[in-house]
Amino acid sequence: MKILVCISHVPDTTSKINFTDNDTKFDTNGVQFVINPYDEFVLTRAMWFKEKQGASVTVVNVGNVTTEPTLRKALAIGADDAIRVNAEPTDGLAVAKELAEVVKNGSYDLVLAGKESSDYNGQMVPGMLAALTDFNFVNGCVGLEVEGTNANANREIDGGNESVATSLPLVVGGQKGIVEESDLRIPNMRGIMMARKKPLNVVEPTGSENGTSTQSFEKPAPKGAVKLVDADNIDELISLLHNEAKVI
Repeated sequence: MKILVCISHVPDTTSKINFTDNDTKFDTNGVQFVINPYDEFVLTRAMWFKEKQGASVTVVNVGNVTTEPTLRKALAIGADDAIRVNAEPTDGLAVAKELAEVVKNGSYDLVLAGKESSDYNGQMVPGMLAALTDFNFVNGCVGLEVEGTNANANREIDGGNESVATSLPLVVGGQKGIVEESDLRIPNMRGIMMARKKPLNVVEPTGSENGTSTQSFEKPAPKGAVKLVDADNIDELISLLHNEAKVI
């Protein structure tokens, strides 16, 4: 089984975010970038398929040269090789088209991706990728088993989980639950040394045009001051909830 794992290069959620050029560009100065957390869950699941079923695992990213350390970390975790599509990931559809070209050229059986990236939270790319490749698709996946060309998946839905049976080729948008957080792998020294020798292939983009463009960014409004109410003053609490918060 050939597995392709899509990796997004995202800011660490602890990083301080700023914008430049009149709030039209993201300021990367001083920002630590990491593997998208949802992608890390599916990468770990891919490692299980590699170890238990002998699958081959390729990781792919659409981005410029600054994303290569993130791909190298994925290689250190255990992926066999990596592909970087040399394009800026500024539009979900353009990214999906570039990934679809990689899928078609590589004849992959299973494509794993996080259900969304933690920077834009669009939840678009996995579904569009499945449509472009004509693969079966399961999103919000919290459990996955593959036997031959048959796959059984659990996906999160409102109020519970849904079990589905499908077949390869398959695109999966995964999240926490497909493996647990305690199962995530930290590269060890041997893995880091081996990653330096693993192939990282750079391919030029197909030239897919962006369907959207960013006009500006805006930070959330700062939180208002906290008002403390004496525990015995119920009337004041009710008044604040009714007249200011307007929740009752």
